[in-house]
Amino acid sequence: VCSSDLFSVLSKSTLRPCREESVDFDNTENLYIEGNNLEVLKLLQETYLGKIKMIYIDPPYNTGNDFVYEDDFAQSTDEYLENSGQFDDEGNRLVKNLDSNGRFHTDWLNMIYPRLKLAKDLLTDNGIIFISIDDSEVRNLKNVCDDVFGAGNFIAQLIWQNKKGGGNDSKFIAIEHEYILTYTRNINSLENFYETYSEDYLKRYKEKDEHGRFFWDTFKRKSGKQYYPITCPDGTLLEYDDDGNPISWLRSRARFDADIKSGEVRIINTNGKWSVQFKQRMPVGKTPRSIFTTDTVISDKGTTSTGASDVYDYFKKDVFSNPKPVNLLKFLCGFGLSENDIVLDFFSGSGTMAEVVMKNSVEGCHSKFILVQLPENIEPMLNSSSANAKRVAENAIAVLKELNKPYFITELAKERIRRAGKKIKEEVGIVAMNLDVGFRVLKCDSSNMKDVYYNPAEYEQSLFSSLEDNIKEDRTSEDLLFQVMLDLGVLLSSKIEETTIAGKKVFNVEDNYLIACFDKNVTEEVITEIAKKKPYYFVMRDSSMANDSVATNFEQIFAAYSPDTVRKVL
Repeated sequence: VCSSDLFSVLSKSTLRPCREESVDFDNTENLYIEGNNLEVLKLLQETYLGKIKMIYIDPPYNTGNDFVYEDDFAQSTDEYLENSGQFDDEGNRLVKNLDSNGRFHTDWLNMIYPRLKLAKDLLTDNGIIFISIDDSEVRNLKNVCDDVFGAGNFIAQLIWQNKKGGGNDSKFIAIEHEYILTYTRNINSLENFYETYSEDYLKRYKEKDEHGRFFWDTFKRKSGKQYYPITCPDGTLLEYDDDGNPISWLRSRARFDADIKSGEVRIINTNGKWSVQFKQRMPVGKTPRSIFTTDTVISDKGTTSTGASDVYDYFKKDVFSNPKPVNLLKFLCGFGLSENDIVLDFFSGSGTMAEVVMKNSVEGCHSKFILVQLPENIEPMLNSSSANAKRVAENAIAVLKELNKPYFITELAKERIRRAGKKIKEEVGIVAMNLDVGFRVLKCDSSNMKDVYYNPAEYEQSLFSSLEDNIKEDRTSEDLLFQVMLDLGVLLSSKIEETTIAGKKVFNVEDNYLIACFDKNVTEEVITEIAKKKPYYFVMRDSSMANDSVATNFEQIFAAYSPDTVRKVL
């Protein structure tokens, strides 16, 4: 039990909730986080360590500019490294400058390496990461991933046909594919991979019992080694076919007898003729192929053109350059994603992954998403030398202007997710009642605490006249709550109930797991009512107690009602 332990806030950054930009904030379990993904990944380490089942990222490809991170590479290498903290304590880059590769490749590797290191720690033991990449960096990315995840945890280098046709302008060979590198955290814990089935394929399995879907198929086989007579209910003996040849059955006599008893096999009479049938059960799935061709179970994984069409449907304009298609990410999510699993995309761009997760919920796979995206300004793209990039930027700005939103890529993505969720609910009708098509918006910002909180020795004693000065004036109690949740490892999607006790606002997170009160002048009545709820954690401001009497009796109140509660103060 910790009664006067000064709450430890290690990071000088935090995530601030933004209710007004969220959808169904109080009930959703999905997160949309705005900020530098390197900093966000650091913030998520405590809370989501080993909790992410699947990561998909489509990082910026190394297009030849001496810049890193955003798809338009808006920051120079030195600016980015300075801003992102990719130096050790001695001022060295976290990744060595590989002279053999040259600066061209090194800058890109300096960007991707620390992010993958942090991402690995977030994966479950059987978690999977998919990384889209093109020819420029696929070899180097493979080497980096071998180092980060271990060469033994490499699964496959998938090949996706991202374009079809239009290659006559190519100088040598029209490149119509990209790669998706696939790794797992621990290949010994990974279960089998299976593709999801198309709707046409599923239609065949019309029947269902406690063991799953099936259809009745004939037990008779044209050739085989299982020959024996089967007696029908009326005594008819099935031993020879119409041509007088012995009938070959699917399974042995012993297996047949067992299956008849269990109901896996039946003998029925149709139009005066007896036949034997067995339950042909739907296989768990088909092992995926490394090349995404059109003859697999899902006939079309989409191209960059279909990805653009996916978004076009919501805005009636092209507002993103080369977004990944819904079908591609839906296909990848079919590789073992289960109920309540968390999917992370920390280069989320147009927000395709959010739409995929919501659509999967309609089909019964209720997973959750965490999307991370830098709030990149679109306006600089108006000066692009690419006519298409300039056109897309103009379209995006026109849409955002109409919506009265800032000209950031995150604003477009959030609007895309809102519209996708609304469309999904409209399409599925009453089924939508249990669908989570919302998301909490969180924004990466500087800590809620002032510098005096971290370095009290550097400030004059007079500054401590009121400990509430430790907290920045523009921060709300909900801001403080989410910083506390981050530091205590409480999921940021947790259910939060706001109540009032003796006029004071009290937050109850996950049914008394965490209770927090950051109001001023907290009385013994408030403390007592909170202690009676027996929370695992209770957090408040050190300066919030109404008077010395409350401070004196604080320990006695918890000792009486909830001695095991961990008490912490800001």
